[in-house]
Amino acid sequence: QLRHRLAEYADRDVAELRLDDLILPPDIKKQIVEIIEAVSSQGVVFRDWGFGRKFNKGRGLSALFDGEPGTGKTLSAEVIAAELGLSLMRVNVANVVSKYIGETEKNLTRVFAEARGSQSVLLFDEADSLFSKRVEVKQANDRFANMEVNVLLQLIERYDGLVLLTTNLKTSLDNALERRLSFKINFPFPDAAMRATIWRQLIPDTAPMSKDVDFDMLGESFELSGGSIKNAVLRAAYRAAAQHVELGLDLFEEAAKRECQAAGKLFRTV
Repeated sequence: QLRHRLAEYADRDVAELRLDDLILPPDIKKQIVEIIEAVSSQGVVFRDWGFGRKFNKGRGLSALFDGEPGTGKTLSAEVIAAELGLSLMRVNVANVVSKYIGETEKNLTRVFAEARGSQSVLLFDEADSLFSKRVEVKQANDRFANMEVNVLLQLIERYDGLVLLTTNLKTSLDNALERRLSFKINFPFPDAAMRATIWRQLIPDTAPMSKDVDFDMLGESFELSGGSIKNAVLRAAYRAAAQHVELGLDLFEEAAKRECQAAGKLFRTV
């Protein structure tokens, strides 16, 4: 019954991804590797080396990924879980939060209990909606909102596994949360060279592609995040398949222009 109810609060996911799928600056990717190594080494550190006798709580690991939308935060969480061979439990924040007093805390406690039982990596996307800064209590609602943050902080501290949080509004997070985090990684917006690499990597070897495609030009001309480039690639692929033609530069350019317009970004053609 508990597992059935938890389906309302979280999505379980096992990604077929690896580190090579991440196109990130070397220093950022190095920190992702460090998280994977830290989780893999917990048994040695706490059991074999005796650190468990010194630390009776706070043995889990937590990380905050902040940056603009589409910069690889959620993808990195999926890669970490896949590299560790663990399922990724993505928390549906909208379904966890309840307008009824005390229900949000109960829902969160159930999520952490299920994640502990299944040894899952917990992912809170858009964590700012749950971990917002506590406020001075001026009315009853303020007190209950603060209680939710307090419960979350306690649950994270007691969880022995890995908790990942993503946000594009880092400044709105509670200060106490930041102090409890094992890792804090800022995901930068990709530069032209990185954007070109993302364009290249997203095209399968089996896709029919025209020789006129210039990935460097696409990276230079369209200031898109990795998520937007993914959308553009798929948009172009759908059109090419529908027209029974190869993936050509014109289709990629048109799709990239649409993504720039949707994101409110300027673009230039070389």
